[in-house]
Amino acid sequence: MHPKKEPTRPAPAGPRPTGPRLMLTGAALALTGLVGTGCTSGSSSSSSSSSSSVSSAGSAAAAAPSVSNQLQDDYERVITNVLPSVVQITTASGLGSGIVYDAKGDIVTNAHVVGSAKTFTVTLPSSTKTLDATLVGSYPDSDLAVIRLSSPPSGLKPAVFGDSSKVQVGQITLAMGSPLGLSSSVTQGIVSALGRTVTEPRTGDSPGATIGNMVQTSAAINPGNSGGALANLSSQVIGINTLAAVAQELNGGTAPGIGFAIPAATITSIADQLIKDGKVTNSGRAALGITARTYFNGDFEPAGAVIVDVVPGGAADSAGLKAGDVITKLGDSQITTLSSLTTTLASLQPGAKVTVSYQRDGQAKTAEVTLGTLES
Repeated sequence: MHPKKEPTRPAPAGPRPTGPRLMLTGAALALTGLVGTGCTSGSSSSSSSSSSSVSSAGSAAAAAPSVSNQLQDDYERVITNVLPSVVQITTASGLGSGIVYDAKGDIVTNAHVVGSAKTFTVTLPSSTKTLDATLVGSYPDSDLAVIRLSSPPSGLKPAVFGDSSKVQVGQITLAMGSPLGLSSSVTQGIVSALGRTVTEPRTGDSPGATIGNMVQTSAAINPGNSGGALANLSSQVIGINTLAAVAQELNGGTAPGIGFAIPAATITSIADQLIKDGKVTNSGRAALGITARTYFNGDFEPAGAVIVDVVPGGAADSAGLKAGDVITKLGDSQITTLSSLTTTLASLQPGAKVTVSYQRDGQAKTAEVTLGTLES
């Protein structure tokens, strides 16, 4: 990046940075702090106790710079290893980030970065020259897409993706991308939570997907970061930066320290299928095999999800559900809208057995359903 203070300049003209933001209402984060107390045993003279305290304090003071320097070295090493794999993607309508997936020139990014575009320009972090790319495939239900460089240069550095099962709350993370068009930017934070189910706002480039099992991070994520890398201190990509939360209490401003990334396991599964077949046949997402809409009762209040159509041979069809049935509960979750049904399904796995409570012709019924897989 140019050494001048770019963030203080007016935003440059050109494509706008893309990235949906999750709206939070009345949300509060409670933090519990634990305070440890140290104990000493045995007896000692006042002078020896004082001497010991001074010695310990001196050792701690001497160790502090070493620990600080080690963490800084770790940050620099991760940036050196991962940042060359993070690119800037530009379309006619927006700007985002992407991650080099393989040496053939495949780049994984968010579907909302791609939007409806079929062609793109890509800028590598080590060059100002733009490269042409075309769409390989997009899967909006998981907000992932793959594009491919038309003429991949030599020396492309594919990212290394981590094991999602080893990601833990508290791990240090670095978010890399092009926030607000500032290419090759890095922010730091921690993994704040795991297994979040998040619904994106519906915009021109985002279909409003509901995505489960997301990684929550305190690393700053802003428009333009979408599609970039969330890395751990082992130089592994553990997620793809996707959402920054906003709060109505802040008049739509970004909620500091609340960002979400799609986990590495989902990225590699979807990307591999898009590269091989151009479509997704095994999303890893649970489905009922229905088309539905929100049902309103006699008081015009949302009261469930009414089935409009049933996929022959699908999960709902096999369980005896029919068009016109109103789903009111899925497992332990109350269903009042289509959105609540989608959110609940996103937190479940294909093959799971759940009890569906529903209304048919005014009578309450239940059915045991083995969930299927959402396909493209």
